[in-house]
Amino acid sequence: MITVFHNTKCSKSRECLLFLEQSGQPYEIVEYLKQPPTAEELQLLIQKLGIKPIELVRRKESVWKDNFEGKTLRNAQIIRAMVKYPILIERPIVIKGNKAVIARPLERAITVMED
Repeated sequence: MITVFHNTKCSKSRECLLFLEQSGQPYEIVEYLKQPPTAEELQLLIQKLGIKPIELVRRKESVWKDNFEGKTLRNAQIIRAMVKYPILIERPIVIKGNKAVIARPLERAITVMED
């Protein structure tokens, strides 16, 4: 089963859902702004993505700029910031099994779906 972290207000995220729908593969939607992931869930997601926590942060968001920009933060602090402010989580994220990608560009989702 494919899981997609989705933000209804994000055009890239909506494009990803359309792409998944057209693929014919079953998927489930996680509206992470309504149901924010826990710190443990984010740590697991970051492992599946194979990235550092800071690479999952939308650093152009005003929440980041106002509260965290320019500060030296440990990974755990970055994860806590994303838990507290889920708008900071990059999207869309497509997950299948032990693999995940940030689907920007959208074609990156194919790499996870093929397994």
